[in-house]
Amino acid sequence: MDRNGHGLAINGTIEVIGIIPGKLGDDGEQTLVELAERLGISTEIMKGKLDAAWVKDDLFVPILNLNAQQGRMDYSDLAGVEKKNERARVYPYGAAAAHLTGYIRQVTKEDMTKAPEAQYGTNELIGKSGSEQVYNEVLRGRDGKRISIVDSSGQVKEILAEKKAVNGQDIRLTIDAELQQSIYASFREDAGTAAAINPKTGEILALVNSPSYDPNAFIVGLSTEQWDEWNHNPDKPLLNRFTKLYAPGSVFKPITAAVGLKLGVTTPGKDREIHGLHWSKDPSWGNYYVTRVKEIPVLNLRDALVYSDNIYLAQEALEIGADAFLKEAVKFGFEEGLPLQFPFPEASLANEGIKNEIQLADSGYGQGEVLMSPLHLALAYTPFINGGKLIQPVLDSSEQEKGPKETREVLDSHTSQIIKSMLVDVVQDPKGSGHSADISGIEIAGKTGTAELKINKAEKGQENGWFVAFDTMESKLLLAMMIEHVEGRGGSGYVVNKATPILRKYYGKEQF
Repeated sequence: MDRNGHGLAINGTIEVIGIIPGKLGDDGEQTLVELAERLGISTEIMKGKLDAAWVKDDLFVPILNLNAQQGRMDYSDLAGVEKKNERARVYPYGAAAAHLTGYIRQVTKEDMTKAPEAQYGTNELIGKSGSEQVYNEVLRGRDGKRISIVDSSGQVKEILAEKKAVNGQDIRLTIDAELQQSIYASFREDAGTAAAINPKTGEILALVNSPSYDPNAFIVGLSTEQWDEWNHNPDKPLLNRFTKLYAPGSVFKPITAAVGLKLGVTTPGKDREIHGLHWSKDPSWGNYYVTRVKEIPVLNLRDALVYSDNIYLAQEALEIGADAFLKEAVKFGFEEGLPLQFPFPEASLANEGIKNEIQLADSGYGQGEVLMSPLHLALAYTPFINGGKLIQPVLDSSEQEKGPKETREVLDSHTSQIIKSMLVDVVQDPKGSGHSADISGIEIAGKTGTAELKINKAEKGQENGWFVAFDTMESKLLLAMMIEHVEGRGGSGYVVNKATPILRKYYGKEQF
């Protein structure tokens, strides 16, 4: 369940089509052919199920769990064919939460070999992906067993051994399912991902992936055609993007800015005189240079964040130096696992250290070898909201009941406040890169970013757009959103326009 008790993966009912063999009549063969055609399966599959050892003429033999389209068909003209409601796993939010919930499938021999201690039954259903897999042992429970002596009438005379059944337990996640659905809907099939948290408590409110798939299809019966379509879709709907690492681009800049302020390398009013759209430190860089979008001759740190100036932050990173940069930036949660059962990879600043000045400069504005998941990015912004303290994430509500998660101070409160005020300007300043997210009656802070994925400066490559946003008054939502292939679509501005309706809806500021 989600935080409000809404079902994410529940025990509900589905429609099942089946056959009562004794009622098939003389035209039974033709009935099977007609049913097979309507269901899109072969008659051999049906005959295989009808030939099972347990089948009797008066028993209902399940043939297929029906999807919505199949369920609307009329089968009343087929003798011996009936529909029934059966208990089954159901995913009410479907594709909107598919990668979060995952799905269950029948246990395989490989599963039984890998985990003999789980004592899986041969027909048992177990979690194969997402939360179903992560929390499988808690959710599924264990069957009971009894060895007893009975008489010819079936009466129990003596129980020799007994093991009580253990019921599975419900799990309440910190997820807000309505927010999850709202974020997913905003993607409209764009490839991307998003994470939303409560920046004060670390509660994970949403983990979204797009495009997605309907996990209910695994329950009602996944067709070969559907499986092939998902696997060959170039946007990879089966790929769980929220557990992947990406170059953050300019949404990383507040971290560099904060490190510079903390170490005294820069000050809020420190001006840098920069000319042109390209810059390189000296001839030793060869043909390599840092680029920016807007030409502003003189900038201070606030301007650099508001206008998202790569050159300013590259120069700041060089002044900080590689060792100090890595030592301070790593404190924002890099190179350490998240305290979650979900398999999130570690964010990284550099594969094997920063090897040269070009890599350091690029790292300063979130390129180089900097890699982050959307959840880690959201968490990395929590020091700007919590007086310099980095918050740990929470997904299972029962963990929260054990007490507040440990926090770590990575900035002093003064530096934290300076960065937060600059991020407010990114949205409120009419020339700010995130100004489209300015919402009347609520103070939104944020940062945009466009990460370029290409081998060299001369070529045009894929661009991933980012937007991180949070409110500064209630501080109850922090959203980190990424959309792939924003080149030619407005860059990070495209993501801002996607995120703004989510924020409006969440805070009751929808436009009509």
